[in-house]
Amino acid sequence: MHQAKIFAPTSQKTIRPFQPAEAASFIGIGEGYLRQVAAEGYGPEPLANGRRVYLPTDMDRIRQVLDEKNGVAKYVPARRPGEKLQVISVMNFKGGSGKTTTSAHLSQYLALRGYKTLAIDLDPQASLSALFGHQPELDVGEGETLYGAIRYEDPRPISEIVRSTYTPNLHILPGNLELMEFEHETPKAMASGQVATMFFARIGEVLADIEDLYDVVVIDCPPQLGFLTMSALCASTSTLITVHPQMLDVMSMSQFLSMTSELMSVVERAGGRTSYDWMRYLVTRFEPNDGPQSQMTGFMRAIFGNRMLHNAMLKSTAISDAGVTKQTLYEVERNQFTRGTYDRAMDSLNAVNLEIEELIRSVWGRR
Repeated sequence: MHQAKIFAPTSQKTIRPFQPAEAASFIGIGEGYLRQVAAEGYGPEPLANGRRVYLPTDMDRIRQVLDEKNGVAKYVPARRPGEKLQVISVMNFKGGSGKTTTSAHLSQYLALRGYKTLAIDLDPQASLSALFGHQPELDVGEGETLYGAIRYEDPRPISEIVRSTYTPNLHILPGNLELMEFEHETPKAMASGQVATMFFARIGEVLADIEDLYDVVVIDCPPQLGFLTMSALCASTSTLITVHPQMLDVMSMSQFLSMTSELMSVVERAGGRTSYDWMRYLVTRFEPNDGPQSQMTGFMRAIFGNRMLHNAMLKSTAISDAGVTKQTLYEVERNQFTRGTYDRAMDSLNAVNLEIEELIRSVWGRR
């Protein structure tokens, strides 16, 4: 009922059109150059008031046109021969650290930047799925989560489970409570000794079947260190650990990392992959004017050094208000908020996501 009311008349979410300044930023050019390209006939038709707004499909078309005109692959960011699929696990042991919010905005940002992106909801609570328009109780049936592809009996091809979203370039593997079955079935399967592929290799194995279709995979891990999380870590090329800068949260993260280290060393001895291209800590829900938070962030930077992302995700009412209507900040209109509040949140969000994008590009050997 909530969804039907908010997204009337179709009850389906759609991606909004973007203003020229936003579109130019996503494409990676200046706004003046974008107006020139549009005037040459490569942009969308002007509105009645003479202004143009850009859908993600328009931005993709302009990227292709610019690369064709320049004769080099500069604006279309797709993986090139020799560049491996990037699989990023967003994780922490503690709920409320901003994993789902970070995963959702990172996935959508990369898609809007032109990367073929797959978001995987590994959390049985399935908040990421709901945020992208797939209500776990209503829209996700049996065998329609990643569990359907990695279960020990009668697994489904992962290509049958992947869904498109209303954001071009972004696909999703939704989640629901059936993901917990993997935690229950794995001990039985290991005890029986009849498992062809060990639990920690199963996610990586099914992702290999579709890796040619994507540039980046973002995995929203559950807030627990179970078989799902360990399998995701073995499938990952990179890890992003979200942390709220308060003492109890940092202490909890310390315990989580200690347990992870011990368990992953066991997995490594059994043949699992545990080397990563990069691992970073992201400070989330940060309030710059909060003295203890600033002190805690400085403490973490002193310990972790360059393993901390330079940018932090600010705590903002704009993000929480957008969540009321199950939308990301990229989906809501600026005029729905106080401009200063919206702009601060968006600047913070883009700075974090750009920093992660640069890490991805550096692994590929690009500037």
